[in-house]
Amino acid sequence: MLFAAIQRGEWFDDHSGEPLSWLPSDGDTKVHLWVRRWLAEQWAEWAPRTRTSAIEALVRFVSLAVSAHAPAPPNELRSYLRSALRPDREVEDGECDRWLDEWSLSLSDLTRAFLAQVDTELGLGADGQTLAASTAVRFRTVAKSCIRRAVELEVISSNPWPPASRGRSQRKSVKPKRSIDARTLPDPATMARAIEAMRSHQPASRTFQLMTAVAYYAGLRPSEVVMLRSRALHLPKSGWGRIDVVEADVDFDEPGEPKTGPRAVPIPPNLVAVLQAWIDEREIAADALLFRTRNDGRPAASNWARSWQRALRLIGHPPLRVYDCRHAAATTWLMAGVPLGEVARRLGHSVETLVTTYAGVLAGDEALANKRIDDVLSTTGAPRARRPRRAS
Repeated sequence: MLFAAIQRGEWFDDHSGEPLSWLPSDGDTKVHLWVRRWLAEQWAEWAPRTRTSAIEALVRFVSLAVSAHAPAPPNELRSYLRSALRPDREVEDGECDRWLDEWSLSLSDLTRAFLAQVDTELGLGADGQTLAASTAVRFRTVAKSCIRRAVELEVISSNPWPPASRGRSQRKSVKPKRSIDARTLPDPATMARAIEAMRSHQPASRTFQLMTAVAYYAGLRPSEVVMLRSRALHLPKSGWGRIDVVEADVDFDEPGEPKTGPRAVPIPPNLVAVLQAWIDEREIAADALLFRTRNDGRPAASNWARSWQRALRLIGHPPLRVYDCRHAAATTWLMAGVPLGEVARRLGHSVETLVTTYAGVLAGDEALANKRIDDVLSTTGAPRARRPRRAS
């Protein structure tokens, strides 16, 4: 029968090794098996960053789409799923796979009431804490897309996922604006103090100090900072230099294209000087990464964050994320009067995204704008109101 299926040119399932026509029909397909099939279908079209994000969402979805009578899952279930769901990895038949085969629900078992509960739990972390809104939306979007594809291919007759609420919170007029509160970000003098305070007796502190300086003075994303190579830097002996942002960390130590594509970012003379000194001192080759550990590994994001938090505590500033250094760079440029288009280009944003994200910074531009308009109008001979004549 297997040879006959081969001669007919049938497609085979990577997990079971059997023809797809032998798989359970319609909604009898287990959720974890359907997720694997959907990922295999989409995988070639996705960028590495999208693949990682989808796996993260579907690990949570698969672990939730199980029978209410299921016993506690194996401790390593989620780590197993992170590997097993990837179409480019071999699946080992072990305790986790047997548990999923026994307790994973079928697509036909997914009811609206059940998925409404899953939808809620996708917005919660492992400890029950509420996830960031953008993270929860990402998890739900991926899971819904996976189930919707089963409907499109007529594996199930209708989409069991309950529609989103159309209450007041969903209307455009009341949706919260995703803007940055500029009042929480340090000004240039405070940023300089915080970066200086990162230096300690720890050998890695100098690495994290320079990484933070690049994130602030060049406005780079942390994922772009860790993938900087010497050849991407243009460091003249005097004046402003430039960084060609052409790589970012799309998976753990896996280079890829930056999130919004390559760009060139001017950097001020003070950053040019410290980067040149760093390269000279360490004799970094043109193709080598600037920032590595003593074991030639990628600097850990958690260690970078701890070094940054320690520096903020030393100067008495409230906690901030490492990513907030990029936001601080954007607010610094905007407050300096750099045109919106140029700030957007340096950050790798559209002007629309820039204005939406940094609306709080731009709110203070009214007085400056009025003054500049006044200056222009005063030189154009604009008509002025005449004083009324006094009665004789």
